[in-house]
This record gives sequence, structure tokens and C-alpha cells, in this order.
Amino acid sequence: MKTNIVETDEQQKDAFAVRREVFVEEQNVPPEIEIDELENEAIHFVGYDKEKAIAAGRLRLVDDYGKLERVCVLKPYRGLSFGKQIISEMERVIKEKGYPKAKLNAQTHAEAFYLSLGYKTISDEFMDAGIPHVTMIKLL
Repeated sequence: MKTNIVETDEQQKDAFAVRREVFVEEQNVPPEIEIDELENEAIHFVGYDKEKAIAAGRLRLVDDYGKLERVCVLKPYRGLSFGKQIISEMERVIKEKGYPKAKLNAQTHAEAFYLSLGYKTISDEFMDAGIPHVTMIKLL
């Protein structure tokens, strides 16, 4: 997979299309929650398998950490390390920008995946968009 920091309108459309398929169509997140007022302050990422957009995520630099958000991989491409690759690129940017840690709100079904990447759970379970989540951090 080739991971890009979004620089063009076409790449942004591709990232939003992946997010829409995973979160809105697959997980029934309302579209007005999925695309929100924080899009313009985020650094967006999109991953491609050849020409097809298959993964996406956004990163916001907040306080003393980089916040990974909207990380997703299209269903047919899961389990092939593409999620790990896009997160690695997001963490690279966090370190490059001089931030010491990464933080995210993981859906509980993905908690073990993030634990395997070195994240630690720091919250009890909570609901977001009708889906159970936990907050996790990783020192970079």
C-alpha cells in the first residue's frame, strides 16, 4: 500500500469515500457525524492499493499529542497490515512535528489491534456514535 498525506482535492475525495464506506455504510454512523467541523484543521491520510483508495485516517495535533482519528481500512483489505501501515505513517508525522505521544479513541473491537501496536488503554468503555470505544495512548 502507498500511503499519502492528502495534498489534492482528488486524494481528499478518496479519503472521504473510504471513510464513508466504512463508517457510514458499514457501521451506520450518521454522515453528519462522520464528516465534521474538524476536517479543516486535520492532516488527512489516504492509502492506495495500485489506484484504489483502501485506507484512510486523519490526524489532529492537540495540546501535547497527535490525535489519530477516523482510521479505517475497506473490509476486503483488512488483516493485511494496511491499518498498521497507515498508523505508522501517522505516527511518523506526529514525531516529525515534535509531539511526544499519540492518542486515539478505539472502537472496542479494535482494542487488541492497537494494543499490539504499543498503545495502552487509559479509559473505561464509552459510547461514541452508538459504538463502544476506549481511549488509548502511545509514547513515541
